[in-house]
Amino acid sequence: MNLSHDYHQINNLNNGVMVMNKYVLVIFWILGNIGNIFSIFIFTKKSWKKNVCVFYFKVCLVLNICYLNSTILGAITNFGFNIYLQNSSVILCKLLYYTSFLLTTLPPSVLILASIDRLLISSRNIDTRLYSSKRLAYFSISTCTIFWIIFNCHVLIKIDIYEIYPSYFICSFPQSYDDFVTYSLGTINVFFCSLMIILCIFACKNVQNIQSVQCRKRHEVRSMTKKDFQLLRCLFVQDIIFITFSMLVIIFYIFEAITKDKQWTLLQLTILNFVDRYVTFLFNISYSTNFFVFMIISKAFRHELKHIICKCFNIHLQPTRDEEHHRHEHIDRDNVGLNVVIVSTIELPK
Repeated sequence: MNLSHDYHQINNLNNGVMVMNKYVLVIFWILGNIGNIFSIFIFTKKSWKKNVCVFYFKVCLVLNICYLNSTILGAITNFGFNIYLQNSSVILCKLLYYTSFLLTTLPPSVLILASIDRLLISSRNIDTRLYSSKRLAYFSISTCTIFWIIFNCHVLIKIDIYEIYPSYFICSFPQSYDDFVTYSLGTINVFFCSLMIILCIFACKNVQNIQSVQCRKRHEVRSMTKKDFQLLRCLFVQDIIFITFSMLVIIFYIFEAITKDKQWTLLQLTILNFVDRYVTFLFNISYSTNFFVFMIISKAFRHELKHIICKCFNIHLQPTRDEEHHRHEHIDRDNVGLNVVIVSTIELPK
């Protein structure tokens, strides 16, 4: 009776993994691709181009699209449809794993660089704010990309197709190398999370210092526009999402390392496999959340989105208060310039 119950539980858990990846993850894959492409399109608008943080966001969105269409697509085919393309070719095996490792480390690195940029721009020191520039962003991202490309080369060397038992081949690391991969990924994720938390705390303190300045002196020290504050909040939320899901992965890795010598029953192994797949699933869907974060947090992003939708359907959109303010400022400047020209052409009576 217990054996029958165990097989029933094992079957349910395996079906749960399949449903999770075959249907739910596919929905997030579609929404993630559409949302990330839409976000990139909005951020290429003239009003966003000069912002350094937006440049980091665009790079991160491109990397997320690559992750969605490589690693997540691989998870859908593997665990949703039981199609293991990486087991059919050594080249595919090495390429898919290397891409997965590279795209797991690059996006959080870009988020960290964006957090550093927000820390610089939120500083009350004018000289510190000057370090926030596109030139530094290009250099930082290039250096970071080269570092992770070289660092992850060990994947290309060690990953291969191994025969587990007669006529059954699987793309994986050697048994002796699994521990190194687990510990290195865990250490990297802990480093990422710790650095994000520290940068967020310091940036929050800078923002509090800006907001605590008296209204009559605020124009002298305030270095951030409303859009900057909105982007900073978007970055905070993205950091929190990454930290939350990464910590789940880290906790599972720690549990696996502690209990690796324990003898498990078939049901317990299936439960562990389900938890592993579920934690990975949660980590994967974090790459589909950017568009929703921008839409919920940033009022400027929402207005740009409304503007694009209304333009598609030929609907007139009422300008925002900020746009009206900027329009009046331009009109006032034009009038001042016109008055100066008129005054300069008037001949005073002798």
